[in-house]
Amino acid sequence: MPRSIPEMIRGNFKCDDIAKCILGIKNIDIEAYKVLVTKGPMTAEHLGELLNRERSTAYRSLQSLMVCGLVHRETKTISSGGYYYEYIALEPESMKNMVQANIDEWYNKMKKLVADIDKDIMKKL
Repeated sequence: MPRSIPEMIRGNFKCDDIAKCILGIKNIDIEAYKVLVTKGPMTAEHLGELLNRERSTAYRSLQSLMVCGLVHRETKTISSGGYYYEYIALEPESMKNMVQANIDEWYNKMKKLVADIDKDIMKKL
């Protein structure tokens, strides 16, 4: 991953890279999101099977996806008693809007900081 804006500008990035950077998620999280979008709602156990990973790995990935807002879970009741969680992915169009909103917010924040960068740098001398 690049360490500076100029490296990012010169880099050859893909959509996965942007989503990981902007949303703060990992490769496995992107994989899990893609599976949920294409296969539909499922349990952490089933997701783990489809990813060829342990259920605990799938669960950690789902937690990351819920924190950043790409996934939510619903409680399903078992008729014989008990419950389980089913995880549902945000639609790709909504994910795109979320990424764009984060970029816009970051841009506006940086623009405000840059407005006084010359004065701020000089007063710290």
